[in-house]
Amino acid sequence: MNRKTLSLADWQQQAGKNINPAPVAGEDLVYSTDSGKIVAEKPVKAEGQAYADGKLRLQRQTKKRGGKAVILISGMAGSQDELQVVCKALKQFCACGGSVKDGTILLQNDQRAQVEAALHKLGYTTVWAGG
Repeated sequence: MNRKTLSLADWQQQAGKNINPAPVAGEDLVYSTDSGKIVAEKPVKAEGQAYADGKLRLQRQTKKRGGKAVILISGMAGSQDELQVVCKALKQFCACGGSVKDGTILLQNDQRAQVEAALHKLGYTTVWAGG
């Protein structure tokens, strides 16, 4: 009984499995001996997309917020920084909190007439969306 012992790598090679698979595109490489530390690219911030009619959509929503109402403003074209400026002006005018997420402005209040008046004052045309 003359048995030859195989290492795991030899056994995988005989079984047809690739021991060192090629790196998959999109996989994060932490260190490379060729160039040292590789810095990952930062994701691009979402920009607002305008609707074809040019009007902003205002929507009151309480979904997943513990029953507290918020107003979503969508349809404003511009970069993330431009949306931040408009959001800041609306927050000051309405005396409430808010943020910009995925190209949409979110205001933490239920003052519909005040938000609409502030947007008209800034030169935007609005329409209420939703039920």
